[in-house]
Amino acid sequence: MRWLTFLVVLVLAGGLAVPGIAQQKLKAGFVYVGPIGDYGWTHAHDFARKIAEKKLPWLETIYVEKVPEGQTESFIDKLILQGARVIFTTSFGFMDGTLAAAKRYPNHIFAHASGFKRAPNVATYMADFYQVYYLNGLMAGAATKSGKVGYVGAFPIPEVKRHMGAFALGVRAVNPKATVHVRWIYEWFNPTAAKEATEALIAEGADVFAFTEDTPTVVQVAAKRGLPSFGHYSPMHKFAPKHMISGQLVHWDKIYVDFLSKVYAGKYTAENLANVDYWWLLAEGAAELGGEFGMPVNPEWKARLQAVKVGTPDLGRLSVYDLVMKRLAQMSDPKVTFEPFTGPIKDRKGVLRVQSGKRMTVGELNGMEWAAPGIVGPWPKEP
Repeated sequence: MRWLTFLVVLVLAGGLAVPGIAQQKLKAGFVYVGPIGDYGWTHAHDFARKIAEKKLPWLETIYVEKVPEGQTESFIDKLILQGARVIFTTSFGFMDGTLAAAKRYPNHIFAHASGFKRAPNVATYMADFYQVYYLNGLMAGAATKSGKVGYVGAFPIPEVKRHMGAFALGVRAVNPKATVHVRWIYEWFNPTAAKEATEALIAEGADVFAFTEDTPTVVQVAAKRGLPSFGHYSPMHKFAPKHMISGQLVHWDKIYVDFLSKVYAGKYTAENLANVDYWWLLAEGAAELGGEFGMPVNPEWKARLQAVKVGTPDLGRLSVYDLVMKRLAQMSDPKVTFEPFTGPIKDRKGVLRVQSGKRMTVGELNGMEWAAPGIVGPWPKEP
């Protein structure tokens, strides 16, 4: 009977599927800040949840959507009452509520997206876009005719500031005199506010657009005026097939499958997560350049980007299109041979923020509050 005992242990550890032997299910709950149909951040998390459930036959998932950030704990309670043993909270504003709930449920496992506070039963994770935003910035710098690039921002938190900063550094690398004009809407999901902000930026002369808001509104408004843009989080190419240059795409499923598999195998427990922090970028396959999966740059824009030449300290003079492709390869390499936040970098006030030859650490990126050169507009908590 030893062989049977051995097989059962392997099955319960997630290491082997044996016909006729029932596998123990693991139930995971997801807390979303927006609606699953937002076509942005929440849509991407929910898409990844479904992929994880398909890939992991022993996984069962449930979720709650449109959760106010001040009510995190009560919604976590609901998921746990439904049998969830693992809880994913997917918004920066859920951080403190997640920690509080974790103290009340010490035998449950929690993982918080985009945060930095951990505990024995709380891990953190992030599929970050700053590298992709830099690549988008290179293209935006080539595409602008007015020298004014518009950015519709959600909340002025370090994550969004980091993305704007990388974007602005990319713009300036190609077009040193260009500026990135910011409009904050203080909402993750508000198509009306995004539309108004885009129109205001157009009125100010902006002619290329990026954004952090969980709908394709900015893309659509810009396209109606014949202006280019970059998608955000989900594939938005279909909303402006001639005008969307590229964008940022996410693969949260890479993290969810890895994390849940380790929970199921017993590697992650409610006692050893204090140092577990996923910070996955291009090299890990968690982020992707493009407005559609498998399409880094819209073919409609390839020739135009090839026509713009730029000089670089390490690659010589080349087209912006080739520069984007080379930087993409460098950042996708496991060794990461190029990093956007490599010094010397001064902020927009002229203060040296990154020493020459140094790269910003994950901790510094997660706490970034300063504005990069070229950014124009209000910047709450600017040092």
